[in-house]
Amino acid sequence: MKPEQTYQHLKDLAERLEISVLEKSFRNAGINIQSGFCIIRDKNVLVMDKHLPIRKKIRLIASVLSKLSFDDIYILPAIREVIEGEKGA
Repeated sequence: MKPEQTYQHLKDLAERLEISVLEKSFRNAGINIQSGFCIIRDKNVLVMDKHLPIRKKIRLIASVLSKLSFDDIYILPAIREVIEGEKGA
């Protein structure tokens, strides 16, 4: 599976788990900002720098998803493998 497809599957899964994925430019923020998971106004949000390489975006989303339970949701085996790979990281 191409990295872009993997990223889209992970992003879709996050949305199904009620995690909004926002890609923003951090270049002109004026302060040091890092991508990550947070709660804003009682909503789960994953904010990431839109300029990150696709593989880093995949690892970031997979890392957040690896901490959640989604046993009752069908996930493609390749996507599940990516998420499982982040559990020990």
